[in-house]
Amino acid sequence: MIKKNDQLVVTIEDIGADGEGIGKYEGYALFIKNTAIGDKVLVKVMKAGKNYGYAKLVEIIEPSPYRVKPRSDKAEKCGGCQIMHIDYAKQLEYKENKVRNCLTRIGGFENIPMEPICGMEEPYYYRNKSQFPVGRNKEGKVIIGFYAERTHSIIDTDHCYIGAGVNGPIIRFMRTFIEEYNIEPYNEKEHMGLLRHILVRVGYTTGEVMVCLVINGRDIPHKKELVEGLCKIPGMKSICLNINTSKTNVILGDEVVRVWGEPYITDYIGQIKYRISPLSFFQVNPVQTHRLYRIALDYADLKGDEVVWDLYCGIGTISLFLARKAKQVYGVEIIPQAIEDARTNAAINGINNVEFFVGAAEEILPKKHKEENIKADVIVVDPPRKGCDQKLLDTIISISPVKVVYVSCDPATLARDLKYLCANGYELKKVRPVDLFGHSAHVETVVLLSHRNCR
Repeated sequence: MIKKNDQLVVTIEDIGADGEGIGKYEGYALFIKNTAIGDKVLVKVMKAGKNYGYAKLVEIIEPSPYRVKPRSDKAEKCGGCQIMHIDYAKQLEYKENKVRNCLTRIGGFENIPMEPICGMEEPYYYRNKSQFPVGRNKEGKVIIGFYAERTHSIIDTDHCYIGAGVNGPIIRFMRTFIEEYNIEPYNEKEHMGLLRHILVRVGYTTGEVMVCLVINGRDIPHKKELVEGLCKIPGMKSICLNINTSKTNVILGDEVVRVWGEPYITDYIGQIKYRISPLSFFQVNPVQTHRLYRIALDYADLKGDEVVWDLYCGIGTISLFLARKAKQVYGVEIIPQAIEDARTNAAINGINNVEFFVGAAEEILPKKHKEENIKADVIVVDPPRKGCDQKLLDTIISISPVKVVYVSCDPATLARDLKYLCANGYELKKVRPVDLFGHSAHVETVVLLSHRNCR
């Protein structure tokens, strides 16, 4: 019987949903972080359940041929790069298998029409948004960096191998500014201190930079010196404050105060220009996002006379791509600020055949269908990790568009929703994973469903 604190030797045979290695000891499964398929390892059992347990890596006895040295020396502790120790080609294989396994195990699909995963040409320095918590260590020194995985302990760093290069100069300046002017970092336990987070957003195409300081207060002292220092960094366009005085671990509050420059930056995905504010949802990997949207657009195969509904549309990123090829596009998003941004983005691109609605997709679409008997040739959904609401799926089935294009950030809820749609008139036609988050366990997927009665 395996119990806590046992030390065992296992060989890693698979990778779990969160990037942890899976090894078996006499048939008993153990989940072990920072391991790769093929590793022979000595581990210490930390938690033992009836059928499986969790163990800590003690020693690599024989390294896997797929194991590589992570560029970041913080990778094992940081929560952002769970699989940086695995060769990138093997990461892609893992993600493709993750999607396939969910569709098989949860969705019950066979002979899945899977297209090769769309990987990154350069899986480093791709993030256009980073959020750095600020605090003090046990010795009272100012620390800025990232949270260790599943904790709120800050790993002090000024360099991230998946973040924008400009992050380093910004963090180094902010560290000096905080110390020189005695700006007190926020203490989460005591709800004391001023500076909580440093949010950096970068326009990948434009080079524009935004720094937004999240504060537990209404203002920050020495704004003149703050602006002078940050404006020495090339590309600086926007400096602002985000007011968050709540006793919460939610990073951003609802109020943004402009300190210097514009209240937004701009960037492009393809030929479409987007205005991005501190609260805007904008995919963090613009190169792969363009590829993702191109796949979605190809799957929709618009001819110019279609009516399209884009649900969970955010700031209109997919909607505006679709509008260039469709007769009319309707976007739905629950966050009012995002819809304001979507309307602005449509205006600055001169796109007039798109209309946006504020509200939950599972409320707006059923209401429109019931009261106005709306039609749709294509419905695009890009839901959060929890997937689509049952009420929304039932409405899609009732409207019966010729095609449904499903963009997913979670293979498990994707498989669940596809199973339901395919039991109610739809057929799975194409599946393509896309890697937007290199060195993490996350994977995006684009799926095409076709109505069986509309071939």
